[in-house]
Amino acid sequence: MRGETWVDADIDELCLSFLVRQAWLNMRGAMDGALSGLGLSVAQYASLLVLADQPGITIADLARAVASTRQSANELLAGLADQGLVERRRHPTDGRSQQVFLTDAGRERLEEARPVVRERERELEAGFSQEERRLARQWLRRMTGDQPA
Repeated sequence: MRGETWVDADIDELCLSFLVRQAWLNMRGAMDGALSGLGLSVAQYASLLVLADQPGITIADLARAVASTRQSANELLAGLADQGLVERRRHPTDGRSQQVFLTDAGRERLEEARPVVRERERELEAGFSQEERRLARQWLRRMTGDQPA
C-alpha cells in the first residue's frame, strides 16, 4: 500500500478494524442527527434498548453492554433519569449495587425512537442489495460473538 491512500488501496489490503471504526463513526453521526429530535444520543438509545431487554440490570452490567465505563454509564443514566426515562433502585441482595429500570415514559420514548432509527438505517443501506445487508449483519454478529461461526 506504499504511496497509496487507504481509500485507493486494494479492498483486501485495507485495515479491517480501521474500516469498522470509520463505519461506526459515520453511523453514530447519522444516528445522533436522527435521534436528536427525540432528545436522545446514540448511547442513551442503546441504553434504553438494553434496559428494555434486561430490566433491573446493574449499572456495571449496563456499562459493559453499551461498551462504556461505569462512570460514563452513571452520567448517561443521570441524564435519562432527569428526563424521567429510567429509575434506579437499590439492588435487593447487593447493597453496593443499583438496578436500573425503564419507566413508562422510557418505554414510550424507546418506541418513538425505534422507527426513527430503522428509517435512518434504511437510508444508509439504500445502495446495498438485500443479500449484502444480510451478509453484513451476519458478519457483525459473528464478530460480536452473538452468532456461532
